[in-house]
Amino acid sequence: MNATPRPASPPDPVMEHGRPVVRDADDISAIINAGPRAGGHARIVVALALGGVFLDAYDLTTLSWGINDVQAHFHLSAFQTGLVAAALNAGTIVGSIAGGWLTDRIGRYAVFMADMVCFVIAALVAGFAPTAGVLIAARFAMGFGVGMDLPVAMAFLSEFSRLDGRGSKAARAAAWCPTWYAASSLCLVIVLALAQVLPAGHSQWLWRASLAFGAVPALIIIMVRGRYMSESPVWIARRGDLVRAADIIRRSHGVDPIVRPRPTPPPVPAPDPRRLLRAPLPRRGVGIAGMTLISSFSYCAIIFGMPGLLGAMLHASAVQVLVISVVLNLLVAFPGGLLGVRLTRSVRSRLPLMWGYALQMAGVGALALVGTPHDSIGSAIVVAGFAAFIFAQGFGPGCQLMAYPTLSYPTELRGMGIGLARLVSGVGSTLALTFLPWLGTHLGTALFWLVLAAPSGGLVMTLASRWDVFGYDPDMDPALRAAPAAATVHMPALSAESRA
Repeated sequence: MNATPRPASPPDPVMEHGRPVVRDADDISAIINAGPRAGGHARIVVALALGGVFLDAYDLTTLSWGINDVQAHFHLSAFQTGLVAAALNAGTIVGSIAGGWLTDRIGRYAVFMADMVCFVIAALVAGFAPTAGVLIAARFAMGFGVGMDLPVAMAFLSEFSRLDGRGSKAARAAAWCPTWYAASSLCLVIVLALAQVLPAGHSQWLWRASLAFGAVPALIIIMVRGRYMSESPVWIARRGDLVRAADIIRRSHGVDPIVRPRPTPPPVPAPDPRRLLRAPLPRRGVGIAGMTLISSFSYCAIIFGMPGLLGAMLHASAVQVLVISVVLNLLVAFPGGLLGVRLTRSVRSRLPLMWGYALQMAGVGALALVGTPHDSIGSAIVVAGFAAFIFAQGFGPGCQLMAYPTLSYPTELRGMGIGLARLVSGVGSTLALTFLPWLGTHLGTALFWLVLAAPSGGLVMTLASRWDVFGYDPDMDPALRAAPAAATVHMPALSAESRA
């Protein structure tokens, strides 16, 4: 994943009488890169695009708290419990490939709406699951929706955002991380509130109500998306429909462009998966896959297992563990994510990665050394170890896990590129969630020594890499434009009415 020569700064839109002129897809990208004006609703699109990320985090956090009650209710073994926990991530693997391919083939909007329907149905089925098998199937379906949503959501974030400064493509992509922590915090607060009102003798009611509640925000997102969402103007333009792309920009960015297509439209690269094997994309993909696998494994090991680990290591009650988890999410993880967004738009992308992995090594190393604490100092070190890991995840690997795949691929390959990254993430998470309960039973706190290898490997990989996405727009990179004839499509001629 070595550095490649960067293209010159993207040109400003060509203006005529104060209005930008659209001659080809590059002009649409230039308008987007310049940023929206007053009167558009691009920010609403960005907020809605993060809705799927919110639901993903909510669902994973819910089961991290209720997995012990699920195990007791269905009388599951440790391995069966791992299957329940890993079902969502296994669904993400399949959904990522399907969602990434469909996002580039049929467009962003159709996939964006369909995955929310999947969320609603899966959440309700999971909440009322009569058997563990039904629960596993529902969680798999929910993961499939998550896998479909993330490629299209990140594509929207990139294709409705400016290139530099506040609200940049990189910052918007990195915003998935604080959104994740906000959802995790809200989930824990909901669980805490439900725990106070539901009968103590019916522990299954708590996890069932928490899972089913996930359908509520999904329904809200469906209703709001139907009013404000539209197809990506960049995707539409690179498919040849400049008139429709310009109309979307009028509504989303408050800009009124003049459409004047070139007499001989340039060829537009097709969404051909084989292009992912053409340099420089394979080198980028390998680096992204390594970073994603490492981070997804360590994150699931620490975050998903945190409630159980805190309870066992600190001898804390369920309510005490829940309160500690809420505090860590709100006061440590969420600020870390906000810091990551700020760093992503201000410094080279590799720097937060290196700092984050180094701090995670310190946090996990402290947990491994202390193990089960026997005094207040040891207990404080354990809490500090968890805090260091999740804070570092927020400003470092967490933010960059989406910024790198989102900004390494051109529009016509972005969905597939992100989908492949999420597939790798799903593999890492599934392995962690499937086998960590068994490993934890046999290794105890010595498990942290195994987890320590993940951020250590991430740091080595980042130091060896030179690829950086800071201030980079792949649609403007000449190295990604030189596609062979078999991998291009030509923009259709516009009608006389469209030309007028």
